[in-house]
Amino acid sequence: MQKFSFNRRLVIIIVCLIVSFALMTVSVTIRNKKSTPPLIQQFGNDIVGLTDRVVALPANGLSGSVSAISELLNTYQENQQLKKQVSELAQTKVRDQTLAKENKQLKQQIKLNDSLTDYTAISAAVITRTPSSWQNQVVINKGSSAGVVKNMPVMSGSGLVGRVAEVNKTNSKVELITDNNDSANRFAVSITTKAGKTVNGVLSGYKSATGQIVMDNLTTKSKISKGDKVVTSGLGGVTPKGLFVGTVAKSVGSDYGLSTKLYITPATDLSDLNIVTVAVTKQ
Repeated sequence: MQKFSFNRRLVIIIVCLIVSFALMTVSVTIRNKKSTPPLIQQFGNDIVGLTDRVVALPANGLSGSVSAISELLNTYQENQQLKKQVSELAQTKVRDQTLAKENKQLKQQIKLNDSLTDYTAISAAVITRTPSSWQNQVVINKGSSAGVVKNMPVMSGSGLVGRVAEVNKTNSKVELITDNNDSANRFAVSITTKAGKTVNGVLSGYKSATGQIVMDNLTTKSKISKGDKVVTSGLGGVTPKGLFVGTVAKSVGSDYGLSTKLYITPATDLSDLNIVTVAVTKQ
């Protein structure tokens, strides 16, 4: 009985194998002959393809988003680096321009100091200049400890820019030749004309629009030409004689060609004072 059951199972297995091989053979033969797969196979393929697309779509989107964010971060970092480089280049350019300007002013000051043979030069830097009193005064970093005394003339560039009005231990206040205050102690100046005559007067004002100093109270009505040199006269005993102030730019209020008021172009650009020299008269 058991032997019969075993034989039966063996026969069933062999029959199943034969049927499977037969179905596989028939399926391959049909697929090779037809241009399209069977309906069931098409359905299975569609399901697999749809599943692939559903899975691939978010995966591709996530990959693209990550790539876009990465590129955006790289662009931002590069932009920040470029901004830093531009800022550094701008700072370097400004620093170079400032150094070149200071170097030029120092050379002019050295030349001026060498020309002051009758004086001992005390070089100083302008440390304060307020907008409210821009054309009236500056504060320098030298005081009584450096030998600065009140009323000493202050030079810069090619000529006189003011005189010491107040002295402290380590700094001093300088009254500029462009001071417009009525209480200011006026600078006495003189001009030697081409005819050899001396015309005395005082600096009485400043025209900020043109950058020129006004000279009036002329002692004589001599003919004065454009370009005539203006120097300190020494009258009044406050400022030494012979310090260069500027040149005549034009004259106004003339009577028969004789000037009554003059406009002077300063020897130095007083709007840009950084380094000055206090001139101490040699004893």
